[in-house]
Amino acid sequence: MDNIRLVLIFALAFLALLLYQAWMDDYGAPKGQPQATASSETPAPQVPASAGLSAGSSVPAAPVPEISGTSAPPAVVAAPSDEQDWIRVVTDVLDLRISPKGGDLKSALLLDYPVDPKTPEEKFPLLKPAPPNLFIAQSGLIGADPDTAPTHEAQYRAERPLFELAAGQEQLEVPLVWTHPSGIEVTKRYTLRRGSYLIEVQHEVENNSGKTWSAREYNQLQRTPPLESDKQRFIYTYTGAAIYSPTEKYQKISFDDMKEQKLALDVTGGWVSIIQHYFLGAWIPPGETAQHFFSNVLPGERYVIGIYSEPVTIPDGSSHVFSSEVFAGPKLQDVLAEIAPGLELTVDYGWLTVVSQPLFWLLKKLHDLLGNWGWAIIFLTILIKLAFYKLSETSYKSMANMRRMTPRIQALKDRYGSDKQRLNQAMMELYKKEKINPLGGCLPVVVQIPVFIALYWVLLESVELRQAPFILWINNLSAKDPYFILPLIMGISMFIQQKLNPAPVDPMQAKIMMSLPFVFTIFFAFFPAGLVLYWVVNNILSIAQQWVITRRIEQAAAAH
Repeated sequence: MDNIRLVLIFALAFLALLLYQAWMDDYGAPKGQPQATASSETPAPQVPASAGLSAGSSVPAAPVPEISGTSAPPAVVAAPSDEQDWIRVVTDVLDLRISPKGGDLKSALLLDYPVDPKTPEEKFPLLKPAPPNLFIAQSGLIGADPDTAPTHEAQYRAERPLFELAAGQEQLEVPLVWTHPSGIEVTKRYTLRRGSYLIEVQHEVENNSGKTWSAREYNQLQRTPPLESDKQRFIYTYTGAAIYSPTEKYQKISFDDMKEQKLALDVTGGWVSIIQHYFLGAWIPPGETAQHFFSNVLPGERYVIGIYSEPVTIPDGSSHVFSSEVFAGPKLQDVLAEIAPGLELTVDYGWLTVVSQPLFWLLKKLHDLLGNWGWAIIFLTILIKLAFYKLSETSYKSMANMRRMTPRIQALKDRYGSDKQRLNQAMMELYKKEKINPLGGCLPVVVQIPVFIALYWVLLESVELRQAPFILWINNLSAKDPYFILPLIMGISMFIQQKLNPAPVDPMQAKIMMSLPFVFTIFFAFFPAGLVLYWVVNNILSIAQQWVITRRIEQAAAAH
């Protein structure tokens, strides 16, 4: 099989894998996906009749054991809060807005990540309070008597409207207070640290009601699907929920999955999240306590995934602290790995994660050495090419020998015309006589395909490359080449590779192969520049290696 066919096979395999990945993320249920059950052990959440919540409420319906002999006074009805009442919290990496209603995280600007490098003052809004792309983090308490526990619909008060991490200050606390006439007081405390996207959230309960009190803590993320206009052409990236448990490990749960069936899973440890390209929001409960994972679909295409804890009973005159953590930031693998087991898997390298992660590690080491992600990509490509040098050499030797046989194969085709059976028989006899294996170039290329695909996902998914500059006109490796110069160079290099290979005997195949450089130039014009840079460097190295090997074999044949 000649190199032309191998190029075609590789291209088709590459595109087929991308299509398969997109199809599986959209329609294929992940293996081992937790399912909601109707058994008594893990009942689907239902709002208790005593809760007084209307249908479609965003408060999770987690039953809490009733405490006998309790009669709570009427709850304080909170006045609705407007955005002008929101509390602003600013650290060196986050600019947050917290609503007094429920103490929800309504907005989060990532100060180190501009929306566009041309407008660095406009920071990326990971959390957003309204559609399109609504994304908020909510938490609260569910009591046996719902009036005496603050859900995310309760009204808190803060001591001031602005909390800011001062120079030299390492930690910032934001206390929000909710009180009930019965004597229950809850302080919802956010603790933020310098340089960190991980936020500690505590519900500190003081029970001075004169009776025993019981409640659960819940934490949830709510999001609307991304707009079609926000999706990148020719590139698929996953936006949806992802969970992790010690038994089932990492699993993605798409918005369509949530529509079909609610999640109901009892877990000790683990976390829930909603991920998107480069960024995520995640709730991480204490690792040693039992939790229940749930999902819900609310009106207005709002999708919820969350956690609630086991109920805790607090005697009169006692206190208790419910603790959890919320992460709102970039998918930095080293940072995520230290926060919780498996959280680094939200950097979605797909089924080739086992190959992609070592490639990213090597790419990062090269960046630390060179200080530029573009040069790191170039040197990583060179190292990969060196690692596969012998395999490539075997392939190119086979191609060079096939190229040498092209005139003789054409003569056989002219002799036997349309008699395919005799033509193939004569070709096999020729290969046997010249000791040429027509399949000799296939295996080396097939072995390399997983590495190429894995590197594709590394360059596509790693937030470290987002808006990373290279040289000259390439000021953003995660965006397409603004002048389409790299895709054009890639197309030219692909054309040169074809000229180094034997032309296909079949005229139709020859026409198809001649069109590939043009087709791939158009296709790669919309790819991130970092991906195209890899292909350009790989093609140039392949051309150099193939030219040297072909020239050597032709000189050896001429000497005989």
